[in-house]
Amino acid sequence: MAKISVIIKAYNEEENIARAIESSLAAIAPYGGEVIVADSGSTDCTVANALRFQVNVAKLKYPDERCCGISPQLGYQHCTGQYVYILDGDMALDAAFIGTALKWFESEPRIAGVGGFVREMRINNIEFKSRLKRQIRRLVKHGSSVDCLNGGGLYRRSAIDDVGYLSDRNLHSYEEFDLGVRLRARGWTLIRLVDHAADHYGYTENTYKLLWRRARTKYIFGSGEIVRAAISGRYLTTALTRLPGVRPAIAVWIYWLAALLAAWLAPTIAWAIAVLAFALVVPVAVMAARNEGSLQVGLHSVATWHFNAYGLLVGLTRGRKDPAAPIESEVLTMRPSHRWVEGG
Repeated sequence: MAKISVIIKAYNEEENIARAIESSLAAIAPYGGEVIVADSGSTDCTVANALRFQVNVAKLKYPDERCCGISPQLGYQHCTGQYVYILDGDMALDAAFIGTALKWFESEPRIAGVGGFVREMRINNIEFKSRLKRQIRRLVKHGSSVDCLNGGGLYRRSAIDDVGYLSDRNLHSYEEFDLGVRLRARGWTLIRLVDHAADHYGYTENTYKLLWRRARTKYIFGSGEIVRAAISGRYLTTALTRLPGVRPAIAVWIYWLAALLAAWLAPTIAWAIAVLAFALVVPVAVMAARNEGSLQVGLHSVATWHFNAYGLLVGLTRGRKDPAAPIESEVLTMRPSHRWVEGG
């Protein structure tokens, strides 16, 4: 068994994958281990670029199964590490963090995962600026117990095996939250450190193109899918009270049902139109006021809520596969001759 496995989640990351692999190979060098690129059916040169390195590429057999939850599990079923780090394909791992995390694992046998600070390297759109502000506000005391390790982290394999699987293959988002709930239900602990763990080189496209990308990739279905998973996993109360994306989505539907009711009860059509216009403007104005008067931020916040509200309903209706079932895939491996071969 390898000491460290780094699973790199990748989909169309041809510009970033070399950085992610090089940083991962450097991080595992002192301990021995492996790097596995879990590819979700990339249509660019991601796989070809990855195969320039001594790594394994686990590739989905059916790309239409692509989602955020399936990639970590795909990599996990092909890895052997005693400890497993989950890294996005547009990140670079800080080699020093592995050693720091291992010391925490050695000091406490019930620690399931250790995460650190992820530094945003591209904050040229509202999404990443807001994320950076949230990171600063939510900085916890060094070594604090947390609900989940958003942004990746190093996990103890025995803890993952204890809960059956690493990542729910049905989730288009919130897979870290789901894993955290399952681990904590079994008495495991997740620790967040203030140490630098990775750099994130996010999308450079503008704010609304990024939002539209998340709609196209079904990322917004995650709020409904996590509620569906929570019902199956018997943690619905936890999902409704602890997961930020679910409550705003529910609130949007309640808000518009109330607005439509008020419009229906209005004495005239003109009053009904006025009620609906008021209902449309108020949330934008409130969010703008809460963000230093920025109308742009207000519009983006409200647009995101509505996309997620739609995703909540659709996600609730989607079917589920057994999250512990093997994922059909193929493994591509670079040989010394610089040719790759396929494996099962």
